[in-house]
Amino acid sequence: MRDLNNILSLLIFLPVILSIPILFFKKESESLIKTYAFVISLIPLAIATYLFFIFNPAIGEYQFVEKAKWISFTNTYYFVGIDGISLLLILMSTFIFPLSILASWTSITKNLKSFYFLVLMLDAGLIGVFSSLDLVLFYIFWEFILIPMYFIIGVWGAEDRVYATVKFFLYTMFGSLLLLIGIVWLGVLCLPSTGVFTTDLTLLQQHSPQLPLNIQVYLFILFTLSFLIKVPLFPFHTWLPDAHVQAPTAGSVILAAVLLKMGTYGLLRFSLPLFPGAFIKLTPVIAVLAVIGIVYGALVSIVQKDIKKLVAYSSVSHLGFIVLGTFAVTDVAMQGSVIQMINHGLSTGALFMIVGILYERRHTKKIADFGGIMKVMPVFSVVFMIIVFSSIGLPGLNGFVGEFLILLGSFYSSNLGSTAYSIISTTAVIFAAVYLLWMFQRVMLGPIDKDENKKLPDLTVREFLSFVPILVFVVWIGVHPNTFMSKSEASVKKIVKTFQDYNNKNWLGEKSIESRAPGLE
Repeated sequence: MRDLNNILSLLIFLPVILSIPILFFKKESESLIKTYAFVISLIPLAIATYLFFIFNPAIGEYQFVEKAKWISFTNTYYFVGIDGISLLLILMSTFIFPLSILASWTSITKNLKSFYFLVLMLDAGLIGVFSSLDLVLFYIFWEFILIPMYFIIGVWGAEDRVYATVKFFLYTMFGSLLLLIGIVWLGVLCLPSTGVFTTDLTLLQQHSPQLPLNIQVYLFILFTLSFLIKVPLFPFHTWLPDAHVQAPTAGSVILAAVLLKMGTYGLLRFSLPLFPGAFIKLTPVIAVLAVIGIVYGALVSIVQKDIKKLVAYSSVSHLGFIVLGTFAVTDVAMQGSVIQMINHGLSTGALFMIVGILYERRHTKKIADFGGIMKVMPVFSVVFMIIVFSSIGLPGLNGFVGEFLILLGSFYSSNLGSTAYSIISTTAVIFAAVYLLWMFQRVMLGPIDKDENKKLPDLTVREFLSFVPILVFVVWIGVHPNTFMSKSEASVKKIVKTFQDYNNKNWLGEKSIESRAPGLE
């Protein structure tokens, strides 16, 4: 794709450049600030959509590659490119930001210029994370994300925002420190075989799998712990409910839909290809944690009295599925993990938008403060119901596709080595129906017992339009997932094939990884 070799740089830096004028608008021009931010957020979406249509799904190689020497003495490059996996995540990222801006249209009332500037910075940083092919460049974007999110929660969050922000910051910084140590150590260890210190991902992928297994294990732990904190996987999840509950609506939507996928993306892009031996060795540990997280997140969601905290804990459960599918290392499960990243972004992002609408009208997130509001908000109720069914995984909607593929692929996974992981995880699907339907029933159905709920306004045109694109994709992916899965298929197959070759060569077939489940050839 040499004819479009600057398009990723345009995608990354255009939001940065075009967001600067916001800082010079008059603070009284609130409508202009919001409209400008919304329009600017549509530009990366337009570019990402264009990339989606011109992307060649037949090859698993990186496309639209840009590479230029950046820091000579460390042999660091400005090196970006995308495969089918990163393409879908970039499309998801750019899709969510305009909707987040619409969702915060009336809820953000102070420091509008700074808020929308930070949101657009976050957009650029996430695109950088998903397109970086140099580990130092990836780390810079990874760290950069922390800054706007820190201020979005810390300045525009709820009453206990300071505690939540500090907790989020400390967890993230600890993980980032581990990642930095791992990057430097990996570059040094590969120096004898590469001839130079390098952080070029494509070069390191050729040499790091040949490192001794004990060294791979140490490096794997450094990289993977950083990613698991970001996911977050049990028991590293405790920062997430606090961050979600205290964040403004836009912050929660972005955090759930996109930021958490940085962790699962890191597992696919770095932990698996760079350290396949350690990946195999430590799979039982991670798989057990994933299953615990799946069940734990679902059970804790059932007992929540706060809607936002319920949705936050449900993310712990759903993301556990994605981690399990990744460590299954089958075509089926890994494809399920990739599409489930997108599905979770749509469904959970929409749930946080729904919570934001309820909070704007009632200034409470307690489930007990609602009840019967379907009578006064019928359109909202229909939207809410579809999103709940999507998150449960109702066949015909997007959530079913990812969970089904993950469970099926994990069931036949030789790397996991046991069907127990899939069987136990299936119980969480039942629990999801319990806590989501129970929440819907207590909020939307029954009599209206509280006078405050009797005159709640239904969705405005702006609010309804913010849900329409999500509803379209919820049905589209549920009915015809191949539109999107075909883009990542070659990339997933390449990762699994490389892993399988390493496994067969170095583990003498003891835990041979089947690339497909029987009967799915």
